[in-house]
Amino acid sequence: MTKSARPARSGLMTGVKAVFALGVALALAACTTGQPQKPAPVVTPPPKVEVTPPPSAPPSFSRDPSKFYMPAHMAGERPIRVALLLPFNSSRENVRTLSNALYNAAQLALFEFDATNVLLMPKATGGTAAGAQRVAQEAIDAGADLILGPLFAEEVTAVAPLARQFKVPVVAFSSDSSVGGNGVHLLSFPLDQDVDRIVDYATLQGIRRFAALYPQGTYGERVRAAFQRAVTARAGEVVASTSYPPSPEGMYEPAKRIASAYGGGNYKAVFLPEGDAQLKSMAPLLPYYDVDPRDVKFLGTGLWDDPSLAREPPLAGAWFPAPPPEGHDQFLTRYRRAYGTTPPRIASLGYDAVSLAIALSTLPEAERFTPEALTNPDGFAGVDGIFRFMPDGRTERGLAVLEIRPTGAVVIDPAPSSFRPEVF
Repeated sequence: MTKSARPARSGLMTGVKAVFALGVALALAACTTGQPQKPAPVVTPPPKVEVTPPPSAPPSFSRDPSKFYMPAHMAGERPIRVALLLPFNSSRENVRTLSNALYNAAQLALFEFDATNVLLMPKATGGTAAGAQRVAQEAIDAGADLILGPLFAEEVTAVAPLARQFKVPVVAFSSDSSVGGNGVHLLSFPLDQDVDRIVDYATLQGIRRFAALYPQGTYGERVRAAFQRAVTARAGEVVASTSYPPSPEGMYEPAKRIASAYGGGNYKAVFLPEGDAQLKSMAPLLPYYDVDPRDVKFLGTGLWDDPSLAREPPLAGAWFPAPPPEGHDQFLTRYRRAYGTTPPRIASLGYDAVSLAIALSTLPEAERFTPEALTNPDGFAGVDGIFRFMPDGRTERGLAVLEIRPTGAVVIDPAPSSFRPEVF
């Protein structure tokens, strides 16, 4: 993330100012101590799900402005319509909980920035490709200028061609980099960047020989490939690796194999790209089989950005990559004040997505959500640090490295504050 920023054309300068405004506005929104507090936002429930059959004929690729959604209180105005596609009606409770939290965070951004000209249009995708495509068509017919979401890769894949036909950009929440590009921008935490960041930091500390334990399944294969690439690119070596099933009892034998490969010093770090209960089951097995965390550094991914891991003795001193925590901690304080609960970790993406839409809405209409505005090389600053969308579909984030300690994770290598190269 050290590429030089392109010289800004005169038409792009306004976009740069808007980007700067987003960073300043988000910082101001986060700094509420000592300031008079606004009343809590009025919380509206997630949208009711209205199931309609798919159209029997292919949709036409033109829009009728007379049919654009216009609430009575905005009559006579020119609202900026932002669709929010999420699986509110998923069959899985955890997905519904996450969707509602993303929606709450989006509303919080609207409230804090007082963006009266931005009209948020939530739509329930059901968590399926067909459902996402159907509600994307509804949103486009209703005049959406920008689509935020969907959440899952298969949903994004289904929505992307339709959005391109109507030239409506998509800012989705999937972490699968393969679905980005060609009008789709991924506001998520890319797995390969997590892996690159932690391997880079470990290598700079003199670690060259690694072991790894991967969960079985598609995610495990993706993270295995990313880790192998990152280690090889830095002239390191993965000297031992294996995968394990999701059941705790199935983890014993794989952990034992990795431990037996240690041999008193065959590797200096072991990579555990898992989170939640699976990590808490796996991590103690390595010390049980005599891999001492005081001699072997345990490494993780952003899935470790979980305060409860401070209570896991085997992970004391372990390293993981994550966005800089200050902005996110302030977001959590404001979210709890508004809604009385702590949201899932990635709920902040809903806040940053709407903040981005608000910042770009200040541009002239013809420049508002253009590829040039969305891929500004200077990027954007949100509650999860700096990020930028690349023209080839990749997303870059500024990540810190944290160390787990009994009192909580602390930053041991700060995140960059800018994508501009440092000048020495």
